[in-house]
Amino acid sequence: MKTKDDLKLAVVIDADNVSSKDVKAMMEEIAKYGVPTFKRIYGDWTKPNLAGWKSVLLENAITPIQQYGYTTGKNATDSAMIIDAMDILYTERVDGFCIVSSDSDFTRLAVRLRESGMKVFGFGEQKTPQPFIAACDKFIYIEILKRSTHAEASVVDEEPKRAARKKSSIYKPDKKLISLVAASVNDIADEDGWAFLGDVGNLLIKKRTDFDPRNYGFEKLTPLIKSLKKHFDIDERDTDRATIKHVYIRAKK
Repeated sequence: MKTKDDLKLAVVIDADNVSSKDVKAMMEEIAKYGVPTFKRIYGDWTKPNLAGWKSVLLENAITPIQQYGYTTGKNATDSAMIIDAMDILYTERVDGFCIVSSDSDFTRLAVRLRESGMKVFGFGEQKTPQPFIAACDKFIYIEILKRSTHAEASVVDEEPKRAARKKSSIYKPDKKLISLVAASVNDIADEDGWAFLGDVGNLLIKKRTDFDPRNYGFEKLTPLIKSLKKHFDIDERDTDRATIKHVYIRAKK
């Protein structure tokens, strides 16, 4: 079985749905999931609003695909992306796709790619319709990448970490999150109610593909869970390696 470092990914970007300022952070995020072998961005490059893309595309080796609008009110770019994605699928040269758009028109494409055994990572803004989010294996909000980058650049060491989290979060830990975590723990817990946090994290993403600790201002799952200590017990267990501990969690009675 291939690891995430071995996954060959095709990146297809709707230029109308992402800012050129966000591309660097987005490509760094994609590198966490595999190696982008195809990198294409689609749009009508004769439009003035896309003029600022040139340097960004060169720096990130992204190939621009020209697509004129055939008629007013119809998005020919979406069709071009879908056709290219299917062509790439049939080459059998990739293991997954990164679809960058906030448009629900790509929902069926994501479903079809997954039916063919492809991993599908979605990138879009919070306005992205839920059907497209649910159709992906994992969905990452562009706002999180943007805010995380901004927070790293602007927060000095002496400022409270809490302020940094607040600035970079788009959601607050609430009853829905607590219920989701508690149910996931219960699904895989042993007889004493304990569940390995790594397994809980994987299950959370399966249940809600847009789940990400960064949505709540935390870089990793463990700090997020520790912030919910009123609701969960945490046990950090030693391993064969002194610097590594396995974290287990159970819901408080």
